[in-house]
Amino acid sequence: MSGLVLGLGDLSASMLPQVGGKAANLGELLAAGLPVPDGFCLTTEAYVQAVGPLGLAEVHSALQDTPADDLETLAGLAGRARSLITAAELPTATAGEILTAYRALDGVPVAVRSSATAEDLPFASFAGQQDTYLNVIDAVALLDAVRKCWASLWTDRAVAYRASRNIDPATVALAVVVQRMVDADAAGVMFTANPVTGRRREAVIDASSGLGEAVVSGAVNPDHFVVDTASGAILQRRLGDKRTAVRPLPGGGTEYVEQGTDQGAGTDEVAPNQPCLTDAQIRELAALGSKAEAHFGAPQDTEWALDGEGKVWLTQSRPITTLYPLPAKDRHGEQDRLGEKAGLTESAPWRGSPVEELRVYLCFSLAQGLTRPLTPMGLAALRRVGSSVAAAAGFDVPDPRSGPPPYVEAGQRIFVDLTAAARSTVGRRIVPNVFDVMEARSAKVLRSVFDDPRLSVTRRTPWDLLRHVVPLAARARVPEAAIRALVRPEAALKRLNRFTTEFNATLELPQGASPRARLDHAEGILSRLFPNLPAVLPLAGLGFAMLGLAGKLLGAGKLFGAGTRSTGQDSASKDNAGPERDIDLQPVLRGLPNNVTTEMDLELWRIAAAVRSDAESVAVLTGHPPTVLAQRFAAGDLPAAAQDGLAEFLAGYGHRAVAEIDVGMPRWRDDPTHILGVLANYLRLEDPERAPDRQFSKAAAEADAHIERLVAEARSRGRLRAVAVRGALRRARLFAGLRELPKFQIVLALAEVRKQLAEVGTVLAEQKRLARAEDIFFLDFAEANQALDGTDMQDLVAQRQGAYYLELERRHIPRMLLSDGTEPETLLTAVGTADAGALSGSPASAGTVTAPARVILDPVGAHLEPGEILVAPSTDPGWTPLFLTAGGLVMEMGGPNSHGAVVAREYGIPAVVGVADATSLLNTGQEVTVDGGAGTVVPGA
Repeated sequence: MSGLVLGLGDLSASMLPQVGGKAANLGELLAAGLPVPDGFCLTTEAYVQAVGPLGLAEVHSALQDTPADDLETLAGLAGRARSLITAAELPTATAGEILTAYRALDGVPVAVRSSATAEDLPFASFAGQQDTYLNVIDAVALLDAVRKCWASLWTDRAVAYRASRNIDPATVALAVVVQRMVDADAAGVMFTANPVTGRRREAVIDASSGLGEAVVSGAVNPDHFVVDTASGAILQRRLGDKRTAVRPLPGGGTEYVEQGTDQGAGTDEVAPNQPCLTDAQIRELAALGSKAEAHFGAPQDTEWALDGEGKVWLTQSRPITTLYPLPAKDRHGEQDRLGEKAGLTESAPWRGSPVEELRVYLCFSLAQGLTRPLTPMGLAALRRVGSSVAAAAGFDVPDPRSGPPPYVEAGQRIFVDLTAAARSTVGRRIVPNVFDVMEARSAKVLRSVFDDPRLSVTRRTPWDLLRHVVPLAARARVPEAAIRALVRPEAALKRLNRFTTEFNATLELPQGASPRARLDHAEGILSRLFPNLPAVLPLAGLGFAMLGLAGKLLGAGKLFGAGTRSTGQDSASKDNAGPERDIDLQPVLRGLPNNVTTEMDLELWRIAAAVRSDAESVAVLTGHPPTVLAQRFAAGDLPAAAQDGLAEFLAGYGHRAVAEIDVGMPRWRDDPTHILGVLANYLRLEDPERAPDRQFSKAAAEADAHIERLVAEARSRGRLRAVAVRGALRRARLFAGLRELPKFQIVLALAEVRKQLAEVGTVLAEQKRLARAEDIFFLDFAEANQALDGTDMQDLVAQRQGAYYLELERRHIPRMLLSDGTEPETLLTAVGTADAGALSGSPASAGTVTAPARVILDPVGAHLEPGEILVAPSTDPGWTPLFLTAGGLVMEMGGPNSHGAVVAREYGIPAVVGVADATSLLNTGQEVTVDGGAGTVVPGA
């Protein structure tokens, strides 16, 4: 055969540009010795030669100039391309080669399938966007099907999909697969990993009578089987009705028929109450899927058919793109070895590998309010920080650049290995309790994991924990700091201020430093970050401990409950040993002093108030998009009030950012687009009583009044108790706000690291080892050193950037993963609420509000009308300026003491956190009722 037509057995993955994803994968299946129907492939060169003279270049150019959201124009251009292709005859030479190859198949009925060059790839699924034609039975119909397949490259859906991903239309081409048709008694699809739970050791098979199109198109309720691929056990068996089947027509093509009717009755029909596969055939299918998975090195989405002689054929295989990657210790290779590490080696019986220990991983990125992936340098920086923490705690860290032992990465996000905690009596007691107040949904998921018999307790004493924690606390003088702060709180705050000033001074690097010195200094900052935490955390911890102590003295059953506060008369009749009661201590934490994030937000509001008095600034800030305003600010072209006000804010807080724990993310001083958008939102707030500074002052006054009520209640049980409650609550307010300071200092240090790395990147770009200065954030420290030594890193950066931008599109991030790929949260049964249709989460800030929702996935440039309910996946300090004008808050992540919950309480806005899938279940503009005390969100009609 010529270069235009190739046999399927001659194809391989390396030929993707010539034959497309579907054909290349079929060639790989044949190379692995798997049963694939015979056939041939019409290459992309045949497509290029055929459409070259048709004038598609003009369509390509027009598509390039059309915005991805202009669907009407895109559809018009797509229709023009289809018309050009379907109206043209195939070149004579091409048609001749097709017919020659077809005659070699003895002229049997064939399936004609599209195979696009951007299809069936590991990083993007184009499946189903191009056409397939079944039961093609003569030469004329075959050539017509080829032409229709080529035209289907330009369906409205395919064109819009490519535009949304900035794929150059001139670079796409289509190959066509022609295969011998399987006259199927049964057919369907098989996933070699469970697409719902993520478990890698389970094959999921959907099957029905007739051709597989009935299953693929969703026209039938198929039989459903789940198979343990290690043992061959059939774990689930659910029979479908199988009332519809797709059957070949004698004259070509197919028809949908109703099973059991006169029209579709036949001797090969399967009764609805009988499976269309035997147990032996189910196991055979699962084994074939396991072999396909082993060959490709990743879980596969396959299509199959069972012929009249009982032979199983694989007709298609592609990666399952929806599975979340498994955690891998290696820094960069987790996606490249998706099925190789801890997936296939545990489940592939043909390899005889032993089953590895089940491990439990928590997504640290999500716990930090970060849903997006981290840049390679961002990951490298946090590995270095984690290693310094682990080393200080006495753990062995062989390679600080690789991170501490519990550190792993998956999907370019950070996960922490919690297996040791899950197997420890102490860990099972402590870790979920911590997450109860930080990320309550994760605590629930973790407790469910403890029930897995594969995670039995192996450590029953606290010695392993104590031998690391006690020496560390002693070296950091944590007990001494807590006692001194308890006795002399104001002096403790002064010492803390001195420490932060001295620590910040160590971040500076003399002018004129060499690129190598800058790189070393950046890495050195990361290794010295840990001493910041013991200096600050004891005070913040003391604040919450004092709140807990006050609650105990008052006989509180829970500190953040929705229950009513006990009255003085109630308490007079009960002694300290009486039953616990719900005493709401939330108001004590409103309007907290010494919270750097609150101070930042109020400073931005102060600047907004000053800008409001300048009509020109107001007109400019509210009349232009934030991206344009950022460009004008960089050029010094904003009105003076706005220009000077923003410059003043950035001088104090310009080191902060959204997703700020990633050094690869621009700081606000690099790109103030987000802040300019928030300023514009502030200027839309017209009700003076809702002004954030008034709200904050009111919250502080209410907190003081609430303390007096609690002290009065304690006084009814003794003067000494009242003194203790007052002292405890006073210290709670003084220190609790410091919980934001450690991260503030860390982010300040990370901003300096970013600054030094950017300088190094500038030098490398000048030396042509990077295309742009900012590309340094797609390297790690070792690679940056190699670049300084002379290595060209441009190809590596381009590869990393492609993977990063594709990962940015991922919406679902698991809170927790098991090493077999299972997402434990998918196994939990949703808990109902009193209100039909209500969504449940964790109470975070008491109060009830009904208002329109505003779903925001990325705060940069976001528009939030005053009073709207902010619905977000999670939040970090970069989001909090939006809180000042929000009427309420709903978050998918978080617990009562998570960042968003604390800030919401301080601002006095109702908030519910840990609401699973809130950004998907709620819509912008939909009226929503948030009950922050009950932890419910009730969507309106």
